Amino acid sequence: MIIPDKIPLRKRIALDLYSLKKSLEAKIHTLDYLFWECTTSCNFNCVHCGSDCTQNPDNPDMPAQDFLNVLKNIKNHADPSKIVVAITGGEPLMRKDLEEAGRKIHTLGYPWGIVTNGYLLTKKRFENLLNGGMSSLAISLDGFEKEHDWFRGKPGSYKRALEAVKLAGAVSEKKLFFDVVTCVNKRNIRTLDKLKDLLIDAGVRKWRVVSVFPKGRARDNQEVKLNGSQLRSVMEFICDTRREGKIIASYGCEGFLGGYEMEVRDIPFFCRAGIGIGSVLVDGSISACPSLREDYIQGNIYKDDFWDVWNNRFKVMRNRNWAKTGECKTCSMWKYCKGNGLHLRDEKSGELLFCNYRALLEK
Repeated sequence: MIIPDKIPLRKRIALDLYSLKKSLEAKIHTLDYLFWECTTSCNFNCVHCGSDCTQNPDNPDMPAQDFLNVLKNIKNHADPSKIVVAITGGEPLMRKDLEEAGRKIHTLGYPWGIVTNGYLLTKKRFENLLNGGMSSLAISLDGFEKEHDWFRGKPGSYKRALEAVKLAGAVSEKKLFFDVVTCVNKRNIRTLDKLKDLLIDAGVRKWRVVSVFPKGRARDNQEVKLNGSQLRSVMEFICDTRREGKIIASYGCEGFLGGYEMEVRDIPFFCRAGIGIGSVLVDGSISACPSLREDYIQGNIYKDDFWDVWNNRFKVMRNRNWAKTGECKTCSMWKYCKGNGLHLRDEKSGELLFCNYRALLEK
């Protein structure tokens, strides 16, 4: 069993070197991952939704051409083949023109993919997306039927998600980068071992396990929050699964994990928001991860040049010294963590809402 605050010398050296790499990347800030929040419309009512998406949102879908104009602008300055476009929402499959938009993104030279709940991913639609150049796909599966349907707020969602997982699991890795994402909560944590076997049988090769961050509907929902002991058990489960080698399990990109770094994922924690990751939100706002809104907004495509914004703003994300307050101020792991993921901070006050490392140290 790994002790979170006991980091061996060899790993500390690796973390020190990686910390230097992160500082260099923040200065260079090469854009290599761009989110398009194409809609905030969603056919689900997930208990943890950080964006509080609904069937009939306040904001209309962004016209595809408006986002394509951004991509054309970026193409004048950077190699599109090195910038992955991740289409998210809401639920991107709610858009009727998704395949056509994806085809045009592909024609411009950008690799692209979607993050979906899988409910609308029929065999025909899946084939159309692949023919439109889709090269990556993430499908959410959050336990078995009882747990998944509760979590997603949609009866029948588990069966449809599993069908979508099997569709994607049958495609060659050379044709599609595919992983399943599972949000661990207090209701499904005991089913992880059986869920692992189900995914292996379904042909899934990559499994991303994440925890819920305290924003939106999850802010005050105690059923979706893990305590320190539960979080440690998830880390140990991932370690054991990786040793088995039947499926590549990893913890999501969230939060510094102390001694679990490089044990539950391949590279150390690095919040790349505004450093390598940008986003265009449904109303045209320019940000980093779609989870970063309000005071993290850096501009808007309807009045600003995206490339100019990317190169000359985002300072709040590229220099994190402002985050060295509160419990971060005296933390011995600051140089490795730099204040945790920005989505784990209040977007107005900057207050740290959750610290993964301290949670792992809880008795």
